[in-house]
Amino acid sequence: MSYTNLEDIVGNALQPFVSVIIPVYNDAGRLRICLAALHKQTYDSDRYEIIVIDNGSDPSPVMDNLKVEFDNVVYDQELTPGSYAARNKGITIAKGDVIAFTDADCIPVNDWIEKGVDYLTKTSNCGLVAGRIEMLFKDPDHPNLCELYDRFVMDFPQKAFLEEYGAAFTANIFTWRHVLDKVGYFLADLKSFGDQEWGKRVYAAGYGQIYADDAYVYHPTRHTIADLHRRTLRLSGGIYDMYVAKEPLWWKRYGRVVKLVINDLFKQPIKVTGQVMKDDRLNNFSTKLKVVMVTYFMQFISAYEKVRLKAGGESER
Repeated sequence: MSYTNLEDIVGNALQPFVSVIIPVYNDAGRLRICLAALHKQTYDSDRYEIIVIDNGSDPSPVMDNLKVEFDNVVYDQELTPGSYAARNKGITIAKGDVIAFTDADCIPVNDWIEKGVDYLTKTSNCGLVAGRIEMLFKDPDHPNLCELYDRFVMDFPQKAFLEEYGAAFTANIFTWRHVLDKVGYFLADLKSFGDQEWGKRVYAAGYGQIYADDAYVYHPTRHTIADLHRRTLRLSGGIYDMYVAKEPLWWKRYGRVVKLVINDLFKQPIKVTGQVMKDDRLNNFSTKLKVVMVTYFMQFISAYEKVRLKAGGESER
């Protein structure tokens, strides 16, 4: 055996075992693209596993075919609605010392695991690596209005999110298993913003957090008003569940709803309007005005959803 080969064997043995957890709900088509990308990773294939947790999807021949095509993937099911409940199920069956999270509609680059693990192992007392999430237009030369809104208003500002809130979007996160064991798993009853709540616990526990620009995944922009509508309902419900529903005092619940609705209808649209008008990536006034109009429409939907929930409705997944 050559010295070089011995070095390779020792190096591979020292690589931490990684469990990649992916929740999925009625999205088998894009999951297939994600799984194909994960099977092309530069990380040693013997040192990571892929776990897909179905969150109660409708029966699908596409999903059945995936289980045949990617037969080395671990498949399981979690029927409690919500991606955080599904991620928690994945954690319970994961074998890895390193736990990585991405979403079914994401496309990790081929050195995603390698780079994410590198940041995690080389950062002192690291509890969270937040990788870049690059928004991807369906047709880069001709993005439609919905895609422009999703890219330039909503986006996934991972670095800014980490710096401001001490948290990261679960579309691209690496952490240690022992960190999860110490700070706890995600709050399973949240439909959205569970990543923010969990990240704050990691920060409060004294762990380091780092942004990894080169450990990135692609995420498609939402292409239709219906897509944006579903996301707006889910995000609005997540905020309500976290900041209103869990408040025990009724008068504080009412006060928080009022503040959130005022923010939706006035503060946030005004803030976004200023940002959009100054954004040089949107190349003409007409496009900027249309993006602003979509913003106001979505903010109205967000406000209405909070009122609906206060009246006894249930948050969307």
